[in-house]
Amino acid sequence: MSLFLEIITPSKSFYSGEVNAVTVPGTLGSFQVLQNHAPIISTLEIGAIKIEKTDKTAGYFATSGGTVEVMKNRVRILADSVEAVENIDVDRARRALERAQKRLQEREENLNVARAEASLARAMNRIKLAEKNLVNH
Repeated sequence: MSLFLEIITPSKSFYSGEVNAVTVPGTLGSFQVLQNHAPIISTLEIGAIKIEKTDKTAGYFATSGGTVEVMKNRVRILADSVEAVENIDVDRARRALERAQKRLQEREENLNVARAEASLARAMNRIKLAEKNLVNH
């Protein structure tokens, strides 16, 4: 038995299909959804989404947050953004990390600190997941 998973971003439908399990970065910590999970709606943080496909292979995705809804063996993730780990451009992520660090160090007068910190966290997440993926393959 399996779950039906949809991952949707504001710009596209990213993933749709049957899976055995989904692990998401919930606001209070990561949690896994298996078949017959209780209904839940939760917010997601910056982190990793892991899916176990029905063929037992795993897929890993970087997300910048969003929401997840679980009901009747259907999981719908509305992600702010999502990217397959194998598609992460590590050089681009490192440049984004450096820009965010520089902004936070210089603290210009009109700096949106929360936005800069979120940018830093997203870049760090993408780098960590990409490097972990490279080590595992």
